[in-house]
Amino acid sequence: MQTETFIHPAAVVEAGAKLGTGVRIGPFCHVSAEAELGDGVELMSHISILGATTLGEGCKVFPMATLGAAPQNNKHKGGRTTLVIGKNCTMRESVTMHVGTDTSRGETIVGDNGLFLAGAHIAHDCVVGNNVTMANLATLGGHVEIGNNVTLGGLAAVHQMTRVGHHAFVGGAAIVDGDIIPYGMVMGNRARLRGLNVIGMKRSGMARADIFALRKAYKMIFNPARSVAENMPEVEREFAGSAIVRDMLDFIQARGKRHFTVPPLRNAVSDDAADDES
Repeated sequence: MQTETFIHPAAVVEAGAKLGTGVRIGPFCHVSAEAELGDGVELMSHISILGATTLGEGCKVFPMATLGAAPQNNKHKGGRTTLVIGKNCTMRESVTMHVGTDTSRGETIVGDNGLFLAGAHIAHDCVVGNNVTMANLATLGGHVEIGNNVTLGGLAAVHQMTRVGHHAFVGGAAIVDGDIIPYGMVMGNRARLRGLNVIGMKRSGMARADIFALRKAYKMIFNPARSVAENMPEVEREFAGSAIVRDMLDFIQARGKRHFTVPPLRNAVSDDAADDES
């Protein structure tokens, strides 16, 4: 990492901005007085860092990105709110992320090691976990919660107030209008479960026994003969000793009144069992 900070003569860095060591700010960038850039942050060119925005060390931002603009929310009264982005994130061309709303959470939070491809958008008051990938033009509405290790395909859109569980996979152009269980894999408009993200589970190093337990629990939870609420007690009894199944059950049970859990497509309960461990 370079230790000297470089600011191009054609860039504007307002008085009060905090810059770490080795920061590089390219031409035609604008950094606000309340911004804070960690060590090794690189702004390539034509980038706006607005408001009270913090970028963690090692972040790299590509041209035309705008981070920290005011929320697109009529309830916002103009108060000070924040955007906090973790370490080692990459924001490609034209990515937008907004600060929070002063009548709500008041902050938008993005975790470490995120990859946000061209045109991706994170709205006000979202909470995005670590190791999240949002492909081109993927979009989050306000107040969305995204768990760790989630992948959203290009053009996917997640409705406001919804949750996407950790290690979930959202297919390209999917329209997500409900909560997605951890390890869930969804596609379509409206998005529906197509099984579990078995490939992601394997890549994360999950034990084979846990994969099998989740697959069996998934089929039981979404058994179309009864409602999810009716199926849950049976799953709890059978997997009383499984922490990983408990995690999925807790996610479903934690949904608020405005949430519903995205169901399988046409009540199908296939969990992509045609892989090599079936």
